[in-house]
Amino acid sequence: MKNKPLVLGIVLLALGAGLMVWNSTQRKVAHNHVATPSNTSAEAPATPRVPAYQLTANVQGLAPTLAPNEFFGKAREGYAAAKAIPEILAQLPCYCHCDQSLGHKSLHTCFETDHASHCVICIDEALLAYKLQKEDHLSPEQIRQTIIAKYSE
Repeated sequence: MKNKPLVLGIVLLALGAGLMVWNSTQRKVAHNHVATPSNTSAEAPATPRVPAYQLTANVQGLAPTLAPNEFFGKAREGYAAAKAIPEILAQLPCYCHCDQSLGHKSLHTCFETDHASHCVICIDEALLAYKLQKEDHLSPEQIRQTIIAKYSE
């Protein structure tokens, strides 16, 4: 019976070491954010992963975004943009990769909670999308391609 605590300690130490190795591997995978290319030849470059987005958006089917007046500064501007063009944001990927970590379906989802207020990527993408739509009169598809080109570098 004297060895029971020693054996238990060794088992717990082994489990802890295994969890540390697993966690390290998961961090490396999450940090890279690169999908495996469909062509597995040695010459094919890895294609950056494009986060989730919707192909079309029905404004009535979207959850409401939080009110801009709940925030300050650039976050307020981002939430105002989200409120002004929700159907556009629903058709855009979010490059903070919250689709993997939080299950978000598009950039719009970030503004349904306070998530975007803590994320410069979400805010910057929304403000860029607003500018591209309002000033440059780009379509959702053109805005999406611009966002993908800018953020997948």
